[in-house]
Amino acid sequence: MKPLLKVTNLSVAFNGKNVLHNISFSLTENSILGVVGESGSGKSVTSLAIMGLLPTKIATITSGSIEFLGKDIGGYSYDQFKTIRGNQISMIFQEPMSALNPSMKCGPQVAEVLKTHTNNNNQEVKEKVLALFDKVKLLNSNRIYNAYPHELSGGQKQRIVIAMAIACKPKLLIADEPTTALDVTVQKEIIALLKELQKDQQMSILFISHDLALVADIADTTMVMYQGKLIEHQNTTQLFNTPKATYTKALIYSRPSLNERLLKLPTINDFLNHKPKSTLLTSKDRAIRHQKLYAKEPILEVINASKTFFNKSSWFSKTSFKAVDNVSFSIYEGETLGLVGESGCGKSTLGNLILQLTKIDQGVIKYRGIDITALSRRKMRELRKEIQLIFQDPFASLNPRMTIGKAIMEPMKAHKLYENDQQRNKKVLELLESVGLSTEHFNRYPHEFSGGQRQRIGIARTIALQPKLIICDESVSALDISVQAQVLNLLNELKERYSFTYIFISHDLAVVKYMADQLLVMNKGRIEEKGDADAIYSNPQKSYTKKLIEAIPKGI
Repeated sequence: MKPLLKVTNLSVAFNGKNVLHNISFSLTENSILGVVGESGSGKSVTSLAIMGLLPTKIATITSGSIEFLGKDIGGYSYDQFKTIRGNQISMIFQEPMSALNPSMKCGPQVAEVLKTHTNNNNQEVKEKVLALFDKVKLLNSNRIYNAYPHELSGGQKQRIVIAMAIACKPKLLIADEPTTALDVTVQKEIIALLKELQKDQQMSILFISHDLALVADIADTTMVMYQGKLIEHQNTTQLFNTPKATYTKALIYSRPSLNERLLKLPTINDFLNHKPKSTLLTSKDRAIRHQKLYAKEPILEVINASKTFFNKSSWFSKTSFKAVDNVSFSIYEGETLGLVGESGCGKSTLGNLILQLTKIDQGVIKYRGIDITALSRRKMRELRKEIQLIFQDPFASLNPRMTIGKAIMEPMKAHKLYENDQQRNKKVLELLESVGLSTEHFNRYPHEFSGGQRQRIGIARTIALQPKLIICDESVSALDISVQAQVLNLLNELKERYSFTYIFISHDLAVVKYMADQLLVMNKGRIEEKGDADAIYSNPQKSYTKKLIEAIPKGI
């Protein structure tokens, strides 16, 4: 079969330094090609080169060709690319919020694409946009047409971006991490939608992701990239069942398994350096550990906690939304409590209530037997040393103008830990080494680090106050699978070393299963199910929990 897209010996340089090295692959009509690899492997650079979106001032194609429908488009001018971009080749970007204009309503944004590439009048364009919204399964399409992006959920925004991408029925759709920030159930819906659209419109998809199981579920063929090179390219089933490249094997083994629980996740470096596989943690070992764990008094008790938010719908009326509804649970010292549920279920609000960043409406929250909801501001400030948070986005939580050494030292100063800056400096250097960084990193700025390194900096900053209870809110959701394994191992090592207790919030159920002792499943502000993590995963009692578990990609 003649290829729709053929890339031959493609090399790309940024500021004279090659970042893509002689990449060759082809994509046939009406098929899906998966592209996997870590950040910096060249996945997005490849897609930007195909779209003609490489930054012209710093990036150049140094060799090779990109053929689309038999024409070499690698040397196309800006005006030439305008005729095919959005029309014959389209792209779904990673972050829908940044891909949409926040000051424009969603309908007109999709209409722009049709106005650029068709001769339809305004009424015809609007009808086509509404039909597209129906096609991507957006309910109440008229309301969505007139809504701004901030008024929609993550899944709805992603569907808007997909509608925009398929508006002109492209031959090639490039999907760059289209489900990274989505709940597992919404992710399943988006993948099913992409498959359906691909079949219906007979288009080809270049599907880029760091989630191997997701790629295994959707792609016909898969290629693996590493450090700007193509490592392996073959049929998806064969690639995941019998990978040839050592790096591919390492990627597959780095993912937490739903079937077994290892004491330590294998990392890519472990695999490349031929280190033996970690030992299994048996159910008997877990039972012995839990017997000791739950013999103590709980470190935190949440009793009948409720929180309602109000929206002013007009000058004279208000609507209410119960984000947390009569929630009760206990967590014990040294335990990791997993907290899962779809967006809007109340996970983060519950975390904010425990941190006292949001005031509770009803109920009691006890820390070491003391009701913290009744504490004065001064007492609560003192307690904040013991209850800390690891943020989802470490880059956003760090001051870009402050070196990471000073950023880690800042909370120590605020809480008057240690006698002087010299002692604090010494402690920061120890913390950097404890999270797998170097003392040389002390004077560097946040932008000089990778995503995984920044997450380690965030962890160092959190543990600088020697807390007892740490809330990890989606703290590994944006990381590559190999970096994720390193950070999860680090969290478990620190837990053993410093006797931490974790509340681990995530939409990645495979990660939560690996980390958690007990599991809380939240739905619409309430606890849907709670109990031992392994027991719930193997035999969920509630239909909502079953739906969440069934939505986990099972491709590997």
